[in-house]
Amino acid sequence: MDRRDGAPDAGDTIQIGIAVDIPEPWGGLLTRRRVEAGDPQAVPAHVTLLGPTEIPVAALPAVEKHLAEVATAHLPFTLHLRGTGTFRPVTQVVFVAVAAGISECELLAAAIRAAPELHREARFPYHPHVTVAQDVAPEALDRAYEDLADFSALFEVEAFTLFSHSGQTRWQPRRDFRLGG
Repeated sequence: MDRRDGAPDAGDTIQIGIAVDIPEPWGGLLTRRRVEAGDPQAVPAHVTLLGPTEIPVAALPAVEKHLAEVATAHLPFTLHLRGTGTFRPVTQVVFVAVAAGISECELLAAAIRAAPELHREARFPYHPHVTVAQDVAPEALDRAYEDLADFSALFEVEAFTLFSHSGQTRWQPRRDFRLGG
């Protein structure tokens, strides 16, 4: 576990998110594709475990303790990304699908959300995926869907990352949590 962001947190609350990073060479490729689609939210490729959640800054130590316990209780696993999917017409999103590792992501996400500070009402059921285009022109969504239809990546997930956002900077990695302790 490493603390990567030593900057003090401003204000009484902090925005956090938790995700599995997509390693190279696939992470860079998927991030570039999201940028090329014109997606204004083109953040580095990842599988979200907990979407943006505002918590009191004072709760951060308890949240980090909870995340360390979750990580220790879950073993590393293989994640297979393959092909594309979409949430259209409900939301304007195209994603690379998780073909294997779905249940491991679901179990991690549920365990993470079990902390009282992290429980929040979800608009949609949890569905692990890697967003490659969101809220862009229909043609850009179609192109991302078609261009990545044959995409495939297979890798080991050995950790998840806690990210924070101060409102003044982009999402920053705060700490990695290694699976299995």
